[in-house]
Amino acid sequence: CRHCRAEAHPEPYEGELTTAEAKALIDTFPQVGEPIVIFTGGDPMMRPDILNRAAYARERGLRCVMSPNGTLITPEAARKIREAGIMRCSISIDAASAAQHDAFRGVPGAFDASMRGIEMLKKEDVEFQINTTVTRSNLASFKDIFHLCERIGAAAWHIFLLVPTGRGAGIRDEVISAQEYEDVLHWFYDFRKTTSMHLKATCAPHYYRIMRQRAREEGVTVDMANFGMDAMTRGCLGGTGFCFISHTGQLQPCGYLGLDCGNVRRTPFPELWKHTPWFLRFRDQSQYEGKCGRCEYHKVCGGCRARAASMSGDPMAEEPLCLYQPVKKAGDSGKERP
Repeated sequence: CRHCRAEAHPEPYEGELTTAEAKALIDTFPQVGEPIVIFTGGDPMMRPDILNRAAYARERGLRCVMSPNGTLITPEAARKIREAGIMRCSISIDAASAAQHDAFRGVPGAFDASMRGIEMLKKEDVEFQINTTVTRSNLASFKDIFHLCERIGAAAWHIFLLVPTGRGAGIRDEVISAQEYEDVLHWFYDFRKTTSMHLKATCAPHYYRIMRQRAREEGVTVDMANFGMDAMTRGCLGGTGFCFISHTGQLQPCGYLGLDCGNVRRTPFPELWKHTPWFLRFRDQSQYEGKCGRCEYHKVCGGCRARAASMSGDPMAEEPLCLYQPVKKAGDSGKERP
């Protein structure tokens, strides 16, 4: 896939966590709360023991979801996904037509194969959502993609703003401008009112600032009743409410930001989560550079740390695709504007 941060390939990588190591890692997760465990790739279905690992996590009371591309989901695989206790699968669809999607994915037939996989999940009553990466190529056809999501019965539609890392670094011309970014998130705010489907903007931390600005203009309270979980979460969760553990056990803030934050083979995960220096920096607004360090919306936005790193070279730099100018002056308390 042209935008893939993982630069995945068909063969296993050297040094992947063994099944035993993965289970031992899963055993540590409850020590940091009640996290949702996301099995991702590449395509996690390429790994033979993946559903056994998911079932193991479920037995320990953890909520599990998975992000396959759908092409390997046969009737038998869908049944095993259900039996493993996977709560939801996310399938990436980047265009409403097979031709456009396949061109972006780089594999003829990918669209139809993903759709077949979705049908298998539906037959087993496994909930699924559609993920779409926002690029210059598909921006104009977003409504068509949404209507496809509606037609096939998706539980949710998540849009991802392109982060130019991995293979994505080779398609920087597909990154939309800061103004287009702002426009699409305003459109997304308005569009969510027209459907009961859950819509979520991911790798788009500005949305949580825009949501509050628009809600204030409309006299609407930002709470669970009006905005669901969007009222409770934050834009960039990397190192604050989310982390990524690679196939070799390396801890990172997210899959797009390849900072080495320790390795679970050497240090227990709970210790890394609580004490790794990069994570502590991401949790402290005074460590942020530029306008992100003084913005009154920092607590609900934070700016995309991976995009800052990939486009400016500094993970703590200000979000490069944000037009907003903070009203707060340097030296203010850092509290969000009411």
